[in-house]
Order: sequence, then C-alpha cells, then structure tokens
Amino acid sequence: MEPRDKDPNPCRVIGVLDDGIASLNPTALAHLRTADVVIGGSRTLALLAQEFKPGAVLHDLTGQLRAVPDWVRSARQAHQSSVVLATGDPLCHGIAPFLAQHLCVHALDILPNLSTLQLACARIGLAWQDARIVSVHSQDAGEWVRGSTPAHGLYALAQALRAHQRLLLLTSPANSPDRIARLLLAEGLGEEFQMAVAENLLQPTERVLAELSPEDAAQMQFAPLNVVLLWRTRLQPEPVRFGLEDAAYQQRQPDKGLITKQEVRAVSLARLQLRADSVVWDIGAGSGSVGLEAARLCPHGHVYAIEKNEADHAIAGRNHAAFAVSNYSLHWGKAPQGLEHWPDPDAVFIGGSGGELAELIALVLRRLRPSGRLVMNFVTLENLGTAIHTLESAANVVWDVLQLQAARSKPILQMHRMAAENPVWLVCAQAQATSQEVHHG
Repeated sequence: MEPRDKDPNPCRVIGVLDDGIASLNPTALAHLRTADVVIGGSRTLALLAQEFKPGAVLHDLTGQLRAVPDWVRSARQAHQSSVVLATGDPLCHGIAPFLAQHLCVHALDILPNLSTLQLACARIGLAWQDARIVSVHSQDAGEWVRGSTPAHGLYALAQALRAHQRLLLLTSPANSPDRIARLLLAEGLGEEFQMAVAENLLQPTERVLAELSPEDAAQMQFAPLNVVLLWRTRLQPEPVRFGLEDAAYQQRQPDKGLITKQEVRAVSLARLQLRADSVVWDIGAGSGSVGLEAARLCPHGHVYAIEKNEADHAIAGRNHAAFAVSNYSLHWGKAPQGLEHWPDPDAVFIGGSGGELAELIALVLRRLRPSGRLVMNFVTLENLGTAIHTLESAANVVWDVLQLQAARSKPILQMHRMAAENPVWLVCAQAQATSQEVHHG
C-alpha cells in the first residue's frame, strides 16, 4: 500500500501481555499514552490504568464486543485517536478480524505482540510451526459426550484431534484443561496424546505443567487463565477410508449378514457423491458400515445415523467406538421420528425402513440440499416397487435403478467355485434443478 493510501487517523489495535507495559515496544506505548479513546477488556484496562493520558475516554468491551466498531467510528468522526487493546496477537483468534469486518481495513493499524501460545511453546521447547491452533475460548460447552453434534462447543477440537499431530488450544474458564482431558479420554485418545498446561503466563503466579497425561489432568484443577498444548506420543493411524472388508465390522450373530456388503457399500457410497464437508443421513444404520465409512470420507462434515433395532443399534455403537471418528452421531429410534432435528442433508442413505418408506422418501426429497443425493438399497420387490412408485409421483426428481449381483469365489476340493450373493437394487434419486437454478448456477 502506498503511503498516500494510509489512513491519517487509524485505530491502533495493540497486542498486550500480562506483564503490562513491559510487553509493549516504544511505538505501541506512545500510541497508548496519547490515545483519546482506549477500548479494552476490564482486566487489560486495569493492568495499564497508569498509562492513559488524563481525560482519555475508556470503554470496557467485556460483554460488549458488538459495540466496539461504533466506539471506533465515533472516535474517528470526532478526529480523536483511538486504541483497542487485545491479548497477544490480535490476528490469532483475536479482535482484529472482527474489526476488519465492520470497519474499512485501512482504518486499522495492527501492532501485534507474541501470542500466549508462542510463549507456552517456548516454555517447554515445543516447535509450533506445524501445529493446529484451536480456540475453545467460548461459552460453557458442557462435557463432551461421544457422538456429539457440531452444535457442541468442543466439536472443532474433537475433529482436529483426529487430523493433527500437535495442537495449541486457547481455553476458557469453563472449557478448561481438565474438561479437554476428559474429551480425550471419551474419544479413546487418552494414551495417544500428552498435555502441557501454561497458567498465568508472565505473572508472578506463572506455572507450567510440561508433561501431563490426560488421565491425570482430567482430575486436576487449573488457574482460569491458561493455554493447553497437545502432542501425539504415538504414530497417527492412517486407516482405510473406503471399501473395508465386511469382517472389519461387528455384526449380529448368528444372523451374520445384517450389513451392507462391501461391493454394494462401495457403489452406494460412490453414488452418494460425498464431499469433504457433506452432511449425511444414514437411515436404518444396521451395523453402521455405510455411515461410518461416510464419516471417514467427510472429515469436515457430519453423519447422523438412526437404527430402530436395539441389538443392531448396540452393534453400530461398538463399531463406532472402534472406528476412530468423531463426526458421527448414532440415534436409537424409528425414522422419521427425530429427523426434524437434523440439519438438511447433502446425502441420504436408506438401508432399511420399518414400513414408512414412502413417507421417508417424500421427507428426504423435501429436505435435501441443492444437488443432494438419495441412495436406497432394497432386496425385496415390494420395497423396490414402493420406492419407484413414490419417485414417479414426485415432482422435479431424476432417478434410476441399478441392480447389483456379486459372486465371490469359494474353495471346493482343490478348486474354486463362484457363490452368488443375493441381488440388491440401488435406487438413486436427485432433485432436478429448476430453470432458474440452472440460469443462476
């Protein structure tokens, strides 16, 4: 940006640490001492109270974040110099991006400081250039329960744990290190990660706990001001994402076979046209095979599964526990009950229904997002007929039927024969784009 383009009176966004003026360079300190308007959290304002010039207007942004842009605008319109005090680096889960959204970016002059995460890494000598930063500095999210949905405040952390070797966490008093440790235990990751907790950095009461096991940390209490570092102590697994053997899943015994077989599962998942962020419904989950593989294929999406049979629901739950995914929610119930609480899907798989097939198809077609796919598996002529009749009666729907019949080799004496699997019909449907959607797509 050329010098002539610079704003003559920008709002200075200054990063501050808990050692107060010692953390500020001469330029930042000069802006602070000459500011007509100073905006900051109550703790930061108290920390620097001796540095404000007489008559400076102070605004406490605690609980009033939305008011900050208007405070800045008012100061600029009155030709007053303004400063917003932030913690550490204002561009790292800080206030600067929020201000940039509501004010012209040229109206800001950002003076970053060290992030508290950098300081914590320095305390224990942990390289952080390849770490994932996650903020759980939010309202009380409640304890994490396996299978929680994206609405949970710790959901992003649960997903990041599956994908990264090192994580740096900005916490809050409620979403504390012990709660994070309990999340690790709930997800079966208690022996996969080690923790460090840095409390009250740059204060006289600073404490750094460098090597904590999640099991120990889950029972401890920590100072409200802290950051958490997590790193893997075991090699991150790279599981098969697609087309697992049927034997990889627990199945109901002795009625083995209550599972979407590998060949049919592979084609069904292909026809669903999944993306990394797809929202998927798995109705009639059975052993959970389709939904669980979909969860691996959609690491930034979520799978909502429902199964009405209590025994099969329990089996799907055990498969979930063994599958190392955190973006899968399994419900016990009979569809369509409960589906009204699920978000609209990008893809829906129906592997079984309890006599409500026509109603389910109609509901799914209403709820599918644009370009969404519905895939159904049938082994009976009656259900196939119901599905076709329902789709024929629907408006703006394109559909097709694919029959699959696989045969697997079986040993016989010193040779092999082919043993046929039962034929399966795949009925695939998609809402047809209207002319308006095509024109604007």
